[in-house]
Amino acid sequence: MLFNSFSFLVFFVIVFSLYWFVFKTHNRYQNLLLLISSYVFYGWWDWRFLSLILFSTIVDFYVGHALGLTIKKKHRRFLLGVSICVNIGLLGFFKYYNFFIDNWVEVWSSLGITMHRSTLQIILPVGISFYTFQTLSYTIDIYRDKINPEKSVINFATFVAFFPQLVAGPIERAKNLLPQFSIQKKFCYKKAMSGLHLIIWGLFKKVVIADTCATYVNVIFDNYEQMNTLSLVLGAVYFAFQIYGDFSGYSDIAVGLSRLLGFDLMRNFNYPYFSRDIAEFWRRWHISLSTWFRDYVYIPLGGSRVSKIKQVRNVFVIFLVSGFWHGANWTFIVWGALNAVYFLPLLLLSRNRNYLDDISISKSFMGLKTIVNIALTFMLTCLAWVFFRSNTVSDAVLYIKQIFLRNDFSSQFLSIERYNFEALLLVLLFVVIEWLIRHYEHPFLGKYATIKSIGIVFLIIILGVYSNHNDFIYFQF
Repeated sequence: MLFNSFSFLVFFVIVFSLYWFVFKTHNRYQNLLLLISSYVFYGWWDWRFLSLILFSTIVDFYVGHALGLTIKKKHRRFLLGVSICVNIGLLGFFKYYNFFIDNWVEVWSSLGITMHRSTLQIILPVGISFYTFQTLSYTIDIYRDKINPEKSVINFATFVAFFPQLVAGPIERAKNLLPQFSIQKKFCYKKAMSGLHLIIWGLFKKVVIADTCATYVNVIFDNYEQMNTLSLVLGAVYFAFQIYGDFSGYSDIAVGLSRLLGFDLMRNFNYPYFSRDIAEFWRRWHISLSTWFRDYVYIPLGGSRVSKIKQVRNVFVIFLVSGFWHGANWTFIVWGALNAVYFLPLLLLSRNRNYLDDISISKSFMGLKTIVNIALTFMLTCLAWVFFRSNTVSDAVLYIKQIFLRNDFSSQFLSIERYNFEALLLVLLFVVIEWLIRHYEHPFLGKYATIKSIGIVFLIIILGVYSNHNDFIYFQF
């Protein structure tokens, strides 16, 4: 079920009604309802993959329980190893089996030896990258004595399968989300309205911004050989807003749905395209994944407490693993490596923690410098996104090469595509709105909040009729 589908609306209305009107005084029944609902939600995609999430849940629940009963380092390391092997093993098999087989065949083919590809075709279970990382953080935190094992298997299973954030995050930590299942919920009108506003804003990002941009992105990237410089630049910019509107929109909806049910999820995006360097960008983009890699990979490798050489190694490890996490394609690995290259000068000059304050533009030379830094960071990000969007590395290289070599800025694509100028104005309006609300979660604050939200709803309905209804991009990861 897609968040922007009628079937999900019916599903959530039923869950919400039962949750608050039938089981409102019984926390255990509320959690059981959420667990069943989450399995229905996940099984709606493909019921066969329910066995995977059940298996991962059972393994990590009992590993966590066993970790709480032993203090012997040898036993604890073995138990942690079981959790890591099971979760990474499942993720590796279902997500990367086809990738490694394809590359194995290609290596031998380059040596003149014909290899026959296995007939086993592995289907990627939706959301597996997200819930495996979520359960891994649970066992790792118990191993580090940061949290205690969860005693209720229902609570833990619901934590793993919680449907608002199951298939595309945010990747929640057990320390934040798991205790919330033990608290008796009371309906809070203020929190519910905040959640509803986030859902509306998330749907606007997805249906109006992302799906509109997707129409032009597909045409440009599928026919990039015939496109001129301006069209190719537009394609990269449109994709930047497509993936941002799509993914941050999903996160906003997930957080909003959770608030309607009395839960608080972490913020996953914080206006990343206003970042002044690439380090700030990664503190604002997909925050739950960035902090996961920081806490469970970067810091264990030594973080910033080691020599510069090892710091460089750690940065490349983080970005390459992050790229590979996104998908079994060399384009994602190159995308990760390119971001590591962007990050490297900041690390070597010890400037990777420069921008920790709120973004503002003063009426001075510093204000001009801020604008230039934001524009430069956005440009570098868009170039990296070309690799993320392209089918192959060679396609991405040719796409970027043609941007710099064709030197043709005529209105080719603007002229042949209907509503292209309107789409550009829509994106610019979105940027202006985001800049004005950059200190807040959504634009529905202060006076006229209801009127603004109703206006956005009508815009979603009107423009949603004409846009393509695409799956959320991060479902494939």
